[in-house]
Amino acid sequence: MGIINAKVIFLAIALVVLLQFIQQDSDKFDSSIMIPPNTKVVAFGDSITNGYGVDKDKTYPAQLSELLGVEVINAGINGEMSSAGLKRLPSIVEKYSPDILIICHGGNDILRKQNLLKAKENIAQMIKLAKSKNIHVILVGVPAVEVLNLSTAQFYKELSSEYDVALEDSALESILNDSTLKTDQVHPNEKGYELLANKIAQILSITYIPKF
Repeated sequence: MGIINAKVIFLAIALVVLLQFIQQDSDKFDSSIMIPPNTKVVAFGDSITNGYGVDKDKTYPAQLSELLGVEVINAGINGEMSSAGLKRLPSIVEKYSPDILIICHGGNDILRKQNLLKAKENIAQMIKLAKSKNIHVILVGVPAVEVLNLSTAQFYKELSSEYDVALEDSALESILNDSTLKTDQVHPNEKGYELLANKIAQILSITYIPKF
């Protein structure tokens, strides 16, 4: 019985280790899946896009660029509200003519307890502008930071459904719930930005169809 129990325990431990490995590996982007090298990608947003708290080569756009093998332009501004972002976006689109636009905005509206219906409308206008130019949009959901709740604000899911755009809504939830992945209460550290970059790359590999 002792030998049998030992075998059962060993198999149980091995299974747990295997499941942990699978979970960790699922956060990694398969770098063998590349998008065309001439693809133009713009990451648009506030401090999370800009890379507050880390060196420029450790921001999520920089790490995403390495994963995809193409340039990812960092168009993030620290502290920007969605209303200011909406005013700025047309010039960014005109300047870079991106194939892909990653929108990570609204976090400052949430933190400053602004009207989230207005934030939703601002981001909706960003999406509509991009889609009118046939730009592929990836939307990054930002958690609503409250005492008993730390999950992606509902309006991001509504926008994803209403405008048929891909939504990454797990990375920032994971980061903000894990002190080892952030530099302060709201900003990722290098490892956190790495997680975000991998999650966005995964979505792009599934949803982006290159134009020929």
